[in-house]
Parts: sequence; C-alpha cells; structure tokens
Amino acid sequence: MKKAKIICNPSSGRQTIQRKVDYLCNLLINDGYVVGKFNTEEKDDAMIATMKSCDEDWDFIVACGGDGTVNEVAKGIAKSKRKIPVAILSAGTVNDFANHMELPKNMDDFFQMIKNEKIIDVDLGKVNDEYFINVAASGLLTNVGYQVQPEAKAIFGRMAYYMEGAREIPKQKFEPIRAKFESEEYTEEEDILLFLISNSASIGGFKKLAPDASVSDGYLDVVIIKKSEIGDLAQIFINIFKGEHVHHPNVSYFKSKKIKVETEEEVTIDIDGEYGGNLPAVFEVVPHGFKIFIP
Repeated sequence: MKKAKIICNPSSGRQTIQRKVDYLCNLLINDGYVVGKFNTEEKDDAMIATMKSCDEDWDFIVACGGDGTVNEVAKGIAKSKRKIPVAILSAGTVNDFANHMELPKNMDDFFQMIKNEKIIDVDLGKVNDEYFINVAASGLLTNVGYQVQPEAKAIFGRMAYYMEGAREIPKQKFEPIRAKFESEEYTEEEDILLFLISNSASIGGFKKLAPDASVSDGYLDVVIIKKSEIGDLAQIFINIFKGEHVHHPNVSYFKSKKIKVETEEEVTIDIDGEYGGNLPAVFEVVPHGFKIFIP
C-alpha cells in the first residue's frame, strides 16, 4: 500500500488549489493509497514538512503550489538523506519548472501519472547554502518576484508581475552592475544589467530564455545581459520570445557546473522567485539531486 504525503500551499493558484487537492485525495484513497495532507502557512513550512516526510515512511510527496513551494520541497529533499520522489502539481502564478516539464494540470491525468510511476532524476542548482529547482538571478527587475504581494498574485495572477515590473523600471533606471564572473568556461569582469543561472529553459514565463538548457545534463545555463543602450536592450528582449537573444553581441550564454559571481556593491539574488540573499555567491549544479514523476 503506497503512502502519499501532500504538501500544499493553499494560497497558490487564485485559491482554487484546494478543490483540486480534494479531488486528487479521493482518487488516491479510492485506489488504495494512504494519504496525508499538510497545508503550509509560513516560509520554510514546505521544506520542513518535506524533511519530516523523508525521515518517515512516505513513498512519495505531492507538491502543490507555485515555484516557491516546489523550491522548498526540493530544498527539503536536498537536505535529507532519503530522497523520495515528488509529483509536482502546479498551482502558482508562473510555474516555470512544471510548464517546462509539461506536467499535467488535469487531476485525472495527474493521478494517472502517479499510477504509471515513471520517475526521472533531475538536477538542482545550489547557491551558497540555498537550492533552486529552476533559476537564480540578479540585476534588472529580478527582485520583482518576491516584491509582489501574495494577495496581488492570487487576484491578478501573472499580470501582478507585469504590474510590479512596470513600477520598478523607473526606479532602477537601467543602472549597470560591475560584476566579476569566474568559471572554467567564462572569466570576465564587466558592466552588466542582469544575469540568470538556470536549470531549465523557461524563466519568468519566457519559454526560451535559456534555450539550450536541460534539467538533466549536469550543467547550469548562464545568461548574462551586458550594459546596453535602450535600443539594444529592446532588441534583446524582443528576441527572447524566439530564443535568439543569445546571439546578440551584448549577451553571453554558456553552460557551467560551477561559477562564482562577485560585485562591488551589494546586489540581491532571486532564487525561484524568492529573496535569496546577496552577492558574492558561488552557483553550482547538484547532478540528479531531485526525483520527479513525469507523464
């Protein structure tokens, strides 16, 4: 008899997640699964519940929420000795990782995915003592994710990010950051606007921001947008939709297992849409650090 622990952020997905979770619970219980459910209330609740589940005899976790919830579950797995698999039920505003992996949103399909037990190992990213399932970033507009209030995300969905971004642009004034990058593949000190270190191709709802990224290749994909005039910057962002921005002379794009980033000033890091401390930092891949169900 399989035991499933459901870890749910009840405020995700415009607060419709509870109905989906109740339906999934019924499907699992009627099929003979033992089901436990935990609702998060505060930051790190999902991580702590995951670590406890790994220490107990649960067979797998169902993580219900957005990228932040999935990040906490992945962090809990990374910090545990026993690595149990995770079924990701996306219910947040953007859900980059789940969308990239084309995970089912329909509950009957999601239940069938669990029943099929097709499980793969995917990489994680690590920055200092934190982990990320999808992306770590610094620079222009990368603080938008954790400045958007949960109430706004629940009401406006992805539009809340665009609204916050529109407010942030006049404040930031496209001021460049002096940054030093050190890795086997790329060592430079230069003026940049932002950089992204990604595990998947989809970031912030843009499906091809790191176009060659793979969640299981043992590498992180690094995108650096250098200091640019407004016209160049506009062209770069237009090309992001096609994944062609990486060919622009003001963009550096490469894969790396480990990279150190230093800045002269204090610069914050965004980790899967949440505040993740400040630079300097060392970013590295954790190969096959996370097991997930896929269709």
